[in-house]
Amino acid sequence: MFQPLNISSSALTANRLKMDIISSNIANATTTRGKFVNGEWIPYRRKMVEVEPNGAAPFSHYLNNEMSANGVKVTGIVEDQTPFHPVYDPTNPDSNKDGYVMMPNVDITKEMVDLMSASRAYEANITAFNVGKTMSLKALDIGK
Repeated sequence: MFQPLNISSSALTANRLKMDIISSNIANATTTRGKFVNGEWIPYRRKMVEVEPNGAAPFSHYLNNEMSANGVKVTGIVEDQTPFHPVYDPTNPDSNKDGYVMMPNVDITKEMVDLMSASRAYEANITAFNVGKTMSLKALDIGK
């Protein structure tokens, strides 16, 4: 009876975390001193949330058996390994000998698209949660 609510709430939690990480990426899009490694500062590196189904099994398991929906879970937050992009700014204190500053690998446009997608998924899961709640209440009313 509560399975639809559990599925929606796990997705709500995952999408909320995605929105938080995307917000962090946007806030640090110009941070040239993200982490101190081996005696030098490296720019902020874009982070991404990894999500997988709860009770993950090979596809053949779901194909051959009745699919039991268990929601989703966050498996980790990973750093995007795409290279930093250089920007010519010889007046910046973080510039190298050639006058280039390594900027974070955050693309604001991509982040905004990801944020809209996570926001829409969050809204859809709120709707699914409310429908599941309404159905549960109607089922209890039938028993009266």
